[in-house]
Amino acid sequence: MSGLRKRVVVGWCIAILGVAANCMAVGMQPATSVLLLNEADVAGAMLLQNTDKQPLLLYSKIENLPEDEGEKPLVMLTPPVARVEAGEWQQVRFMLQLKKPLQTQRLKRVIFEGIPQKSSSDSVQVAIAVRQNLPLVIHPKGLPVNREPWKLLKWSLNDGQLILANNSPYVVRMAQVVNLQPQGTAVQLERSYVLPGQELSFPVTDTGAEAVRLYPATLYGFSVDSYDAPLTAKAG
Repeated sequence: MSGLRKRVVVGWCIAILGVAANCMAVGMQPATSVLLLNEADVAGAMLLQNTDKQPLLLYSKIENLPEDEGEKPLVMLTPPVARVEAGEWQQVRFMLQLKKPLQTQRLKRVIFEGIPQKSSSDSVQVAIAVRQNLPLVIHPKGLPVNREPWKLLKWSLNDGQLILANNSPYVVRMAQVVNLQPQGTAVQLERSYVLPGQELSFPVTDTGAEAVRLYPATLYGFSVDSYDAPLTAKAG
């Protein structure tokens, strides 16, 4: 089972009153599915290719997660706007601006959008600008790499609530559904990530469960084998 959805871009063609119509899918394709910035390196970069047959304007920006709303930017990027010729590559650079050393991984979102220029052709065209919304993970200096951070999550039951606690310094990515074992009862999670220090709770009816089966993903978003985490009773 996978909670990762594949992005599908759909083009459609129209013909009205004998006017020729074309459909055109456009977009900037990033070289990787995740941007990882190491605090020790201070800066990083992402390469994107214009796979369309015409120039595109590449707009780039960084967004906070809902949990970080109002937080001052930890990362700057340049250039925010760039013209990229057909088939060419564009580098977007990212620079950390931290006021103090990081203690945990941080998660942001980076948005890349390729906007086509208006066509001078007489034919009607439908242009679809593909918007890439990628995770941006900032890794603290000196923090060891952990390729299975989901094993550090703590799961417990308390008064009809499934409680998920991430006491680790790592961002954990996984599907938005877990199954209580052995009954297999499904529990819907709010998001496909758990941040360091977060404690989340979800109502459940299966209070006799003994374990939680989760469907983790690597830092780069690739699904891996399911993992059964022990479930403990939390004192109320």
